[in-house]
Amino acid sequence: MTLAKSANIKQLITFQKVARLGNVSLAAEELFLSQSATSIQLSNLEEAVGAKLLSRTGRGIRLTEAGEVLYTLSERMLNVWQEVSDEMESYLGDFTGTLRMGVVTTAEYWLPHVLVNFSNANPKVKLKLQVANRDEVVRYLIADEIDLAVMGRAPPDIKVKSVSFANNPTAFLAAPSHVLMHTPGLNLEMLAHSHMLVREKGSGARASLERIFKAAGLKLLAGAELSSNESIKQLCIAGLGPAYLSLQSCLLEIRAGLLSVLPMANNPMNRRWNVVHLEHKPLSHVASVFMDHLIRHGQTEIERQLDLMSKIPVESVAAWHNQPEEPDAPLA
Repeated sequence: MTLAKSANIKQLITFQKVARLGNVSLAAEELFLSQSATSIQLSNLEEAVGAKLLSRTGRGIRLTEAGEVLYTLSERMLNVWQEVSDEMESYLGDFTGTLRMGVVTTAEYWLPHVLVNFSNANPKVKLKLQVANRDEVVRYLIADEIDLAVMGRAPPDIKVKSVSFANNPTAFLAAPSHVLMHTPGLNLEMLAHSHMLVREKGSGARASLERIFKAAGLKLLAGAELSSNESIKQLCIAGLGPAYLSLQSCLLEIRAGLLSVLPMANNPMNRRWNVVHLEHKPLSHVASVFMDHLIRHGQTEIERQLDLMSKIPVESVAAWHNQPEEPDAPLA
């Protein structure tokens, strides 16, 4: 008997849940099944496959080689099945589904507000959001783990459709006390030898920074390589070095006098935000509606968030940054 005739969706869902959690009992709880019913589902699936899918270890359960293969393929199949279900519900007049988004880390400063507004208007839509560096977001897109990606430049090595929808102003910044803030005639060549704080390779900010220096015939000298924009921002505030950051991510710190735009030509500069999806894959109804929303209203919603931030008292931002840690409450 073939797998297609003897296995079913429920068995695959159970298998996926156990594989993710590495524990039958926890999977049974999440699936609202008894542990014995869960074990029977797994046993029947292994019988249909004709191979052992899971093996017990001292710390729980791990996938066998056959299990790894089935996990990857069944995940793709279940995503398609969910998409079919969502599309049919939308077709029958109930706007629902799962919005699968991947966004680069810099966008996490403003995109959540856009998503909240969209979710409030469409409460039956579920959200699956993955925040990562640019290379990882592109991999999610290729692997069909997301439908839409928000990033700077679209990836040039895969066939995608990309639409620019909002400004992303960027700048070289430093702490007001940093020596570069008071260097006469500051230029990119001087900056190239200043041990900049940079993101890791694979991030969009790092790629953009390298293009700027390469276009000027200069080599980027990384003083410190960090995996998050927030880490770079805090070290820049502390005076460790200059940084290249999205102004949308540090408006409050600039207003509070913790960071300043370096006095040099063509600084700040403007980049653009793009929403991207695979060219060959039709978008789900939910993804298509959100993409249209982002293109039509993205710039306005970003500006609205920035306007709200601009109304926060400067004193409260500076005070928050310098506030000492509160002592732990005594144990009861």
